[in-house]
Amino acid sequence: MRKSILALALIAFPLAAQQTPAPQLRTPRASQKQVVTQTVGFTDITITYSRPGVKGRQIWGGLVPYDKVWRTGANEATTIAFSDDVTINGQPLPKGTYSLHTIPGKDEWTIVFNTTANQWGSFNYDPAKDALRVKAKPHGDEFHEWLTFEIPDVSPDSANIAIKWANLAVPFTVGTNTTQKVLADARAAVAAAKPDDWQTPLRAATFAIENRVDLEEANKWLDQSIKANENIRNLFEKARAQAMAGDRTAAIATAQKAISKAGEKDKDEVGEIQHSIASWQGKSSS
Repeated sequence: MRKSILALALIAFPLAAQQTPAPQLRTPRASQKQVVTQTVGFTDITITYSRPGVKGRQIWGGLVPYDKVWRTGANEATTIAFSDDVTINGQPLPKGTYSLHTIPGKDEWTIVFNTTANQWGSFNYDPAKDALRVKAKPHGDEFHEWLTFEIPDVSPDSANIAIKWANLAVPFTVGTNTTQKVLADARAAVAAAKPDDWQTPLRAATFAIENRVDLEEANKWLDQSIKANENIRNLFEKARAQAMAGDRTAAIATAQKAISKAGEKDKDEVGEIQHSIASWQGKSSS
């Protein structure tokens, strides 16, 4: 009897060894994942979401009911991450990763930033975990078959983000306050600059002038740079500041002085200064 059992086992063993598990069938999700990233000033914004399609369905007030919490996508809840503290429509929000829910309405939406980032849809959404809620106004838009997050407008200080699907767009604004952060750093850097350091106050002044902020302070920084080492670069920046203030006569005189400081390697910069002088004299409209 024992020999029979052993014989059967020996026969069964090679048969079992020949049977390999069938490969697991993979199929794509109906709503594909997309990741949108944007740097605003120094702040990184990352939106991760799945993109459902309209597919001939009534979306607003149908597939997506009014006045109900929506995952703002499909599959997992949409997430949005900020590398720095930001504002949303003017309201402060700490840096971090949030699940992004919305409550659509016919005339007004609520956009919700919830601290439970990883969750499936909005089924276990807990309003007690909300970090921020803001209001947003929907408006008509060109048709989008697939849900889309767009960032059409970006500056160093803000970005406009639009949720677009079907024939609707819902925008909100992320603020980063980059300019004021840079100015605060610039003040500290200029205050710590050595007496012969002309570059640090020049960089600070150039930033302020290009962004048209704190121009009075920018002029003080330029004077500090020129005192440390008068050269073509800080004199030309001084001329630009004077022209911006409306004093073209002083700007032309300072620009001509800048040219007198030019060296052999400054030909391109001299050309730029000459073009600016011609513009300030009214000889060029460009």
